[in-house]
Amino acid sequence: MKTVALGGSKIQASQIALGIMRMGNLAQAKCDQALEAALENEINFFDSADIYGRDPEIGRGSSEVHFGQALKDVGVDREKILIQSKGGIFADENDHLTRYEASKEHLLASVDGILKRLGIDYLDFFLIHRLDALVDPEAVAEAFDQLKQSGKVRHFGVSNCHPSQIELLQAASHEPLLVDQLQFGLGHTQMIDEGLNVNRAEADHTNGLMEYLRLHHMTLQTWSPFQYGTFAGTFIDHPDFPELNQELAKLAAKYQVSKNAIALAWILRHPVMPQVLIGTMNPSHLQDSVAGSEVTLTRQEWYDLYLAAGHKLP
Repeated sequence: MKTVALGGSKIQASQIALGIMRMGNLAQAKCDQALEAALENEINFFDSADIYGRDPEIGRGSSEVHFGQALKDVGVDREKILIQSKGGIFADENDHLTRYEASKEHLLASVDGILKRLGIDYLDFFLIHRLDALVDPEAVAEAFDQLKQSGKVRHFGVSNCHPSQIELLQAASHEPLLVDQLQFGLGHTQMIDEGLNVNRAEADHTNGLMEYLRLHHMTLQTWSPFQYGTFAGTFIDHPDFPELNQELAKLAAKYQVSKNAIALAWILRHPVMPQVLIGTMNPSHLQDSVAGSEVTLTRQEWYDLYLAAGHKLP
């Protein structure tokens, strides 16, 4: 497994990380197996959020409870892995989103809850999950300072934020924002489309987000790499994407890996030097996917996949 220096720092994390969102309602044995499989495949970075999982007995955040128990069951050395979580999203009992909140009080309470559920003393990274429209950057900065000084959080970042939002927070904060977690993959290419379609109406406008991350040495953490919509489903083997799957299969045969691995290799080929978050709890699927870390596509192969996914060059 190759590694990436997060946010231009000396922190070396596996290029592929495991997201634990799906642990929320799994049997504990399955959670333990997923963690073991990740470690066996040299994954050392694990991503969560305080809203992941809702179990009738445990309540909201059940994914973190199961992951925390898995850490104990598997006997993981805490100092040899990196754990990240996120806070700031509220939902009701029916999982309908009700608000975003980045108040100082909530951010501090969110981290305390996360640490309790995970059964650990500190987070390596804490991200604001989605930016609160009512955010006070100075209050966020105060929360980050307090979390850092208390030893509860070592590093910080954001999720689903565009350049102006990052600048707004960074202008007030003493702590550098090292990562931005965003949806990106062959089925979600807006950040690429914008750069390739300058001066054309077809371009989705992301305010130059991909270029901003490169200029500021922030790590792009990509979520849902196989999804063709936010949560619509995977494009792998989907009948609506015959050309893409044909191209994925051709390259999978060439490099002797799975189509999933090629889809991840497409993301990892970008010079933004991303880190890919995968959420599978299936050990065999995980092993098939992580092989993408060892594949380096040619420029033409990268563009061939982009075109096969239905995108056009101007």
